[in-house]
Amino acid sequence: MKRKLLTLVVALFALSLFAAACGDDRPEAGALGVVEIDEGEAVQIRSLNAITGDVAFFGLPLERAVMLAIEDYGPINGFEVDLGTGLDDLCSNDGGQAAAQIIVSDEDVLGVIGTSCSGAAVAAAPLITDAGMVLISGGNTSPALTSDLAGTAGENYNVGYYRTAHNDLFQGAAMAKFVFGELGLTTAAAIHDGDPYTQGLAQAFADAFEAEGGTMTGFSAVNKEDTDMVPVLTEIAAGGPEALFFPIFQPAGDFIADQAPGVSGLENTVLLAADGLLNTNYLALSQTVGMYFSGPDTRFGENVNQSTDKTAQDFLAVYEERWGESPAAPFWAHGYDATTLLLDAIAAASFLDGDTLVVDRQGIRDHLNSVEGYSGLIGTINCDEFGDCGAARITVVQNIGGEDNAEASMDNVVFSFAP
Repeated sequence: MKRKLLTLVVALFALSLFAAACGDDRPEAGALGVVEIDEGEAVQIRSLNAITGDVAFFGLPLERAVMLAIEDYGPINGFEVDLGTGLDDLCSNDGGQAAAQIIVSDEDVLGVIGTSCSGAAVAAAPLITDAGMVLISGGNTSPALTSDLAGTAGENYNVGYYRTAHNDLFQGAAMAKFVFGELGLTTAAAIHDGDPYTQGLAQAFADAFEAEGGTMTGFSAVNKEDTDMVPVLTEIAAGGPEALFFPIFQPAGDFIADQAPGVSGLENTVLLAADGLLNTNYLALSQTVGMYFSGPDTRFGENVNQSTDKTAQDFLAVYEERWGESPAAPFWAHGYDATTLLLDAIAAASFLDGDTLVVDRQGIRDHLNSVEGYSGLIGTINCDEFGDCGAARITVVQNIGGEDNAEASMDNVVFSFAP
């Protein structure tokens, strides 16, 4: 493969000569250089999501959404798009770092769709963006990865990072309003597992609940590997909370839901979780019947992705035909839109030089920074200065109960929030 990342000086010289010869306004190379793709070769992007282990239910729909979006989008200026082999973020810091190192070793890669988990993004984003690539996530929601929504960058923000998933400051506010305003509960506690996603969302809920007028009676942490939750639940019970919010993952979430009702003082406590547990596997568990879950609003109706002219129903029909099931978790549309945004950005930042496609890396970021009013499956997408592009609509669903009702519970909306 005859492709290489040019230095800034060479790129500027070559492109200026080409623009002068053509007499038009071809894009000038930005500070990140360009990638040349020869005739017969493909545009290289990658998928980095949790596709094995306990959180595979979350990452697999995202990876599959990337695949379908590429198929629906088609070639870029006559060049096919190659996704390569799907990489696994393992929903962990170490997994994100290891996979990112593999990605950045290939200087032809232009962008990455991922990660699915915020903890993996903390490690992966600096490596990927420092290499001049962009990282666009359909599943990350930690405020630390973007901003506090008031103009201050998060501690893990990196230029070149974007997401179509919501910022959890919205989700925390949604759950707080539901608990305080709809359920009429005035005391609550929260449990996280130290992950940037779980801790960030638990804190967002706690802050918003107190702002509503509620009282937080406890804020504790467990380890992801813990199976005996009685000690931390006993500590939580001492405060007598009417509600317990635990936005964590499986399998720890299984044990909390199973053991909480047996702890003195928590017999009647309302159990609440979030999109990390909002999947058909968890909803099928008997101990989760009646629980409430916050997550992205997936009532996409007739929304159309403007780059492919596909609707959510078009997507789901193909998904179910190909994989024999519906997506197990709710961020599939976000992954689809993230992919088409990246492909649009590559198209906008590229031009043909004879039989060679030239793609300006900075141009990809410039295009994403300018996204406003984009029509996606998830709705209207606008990217702010910190890479938050997702629709901020949140819903709370209640688990009906029963293995046969798991998919129906995903759609059993009892509260909606749109800032």
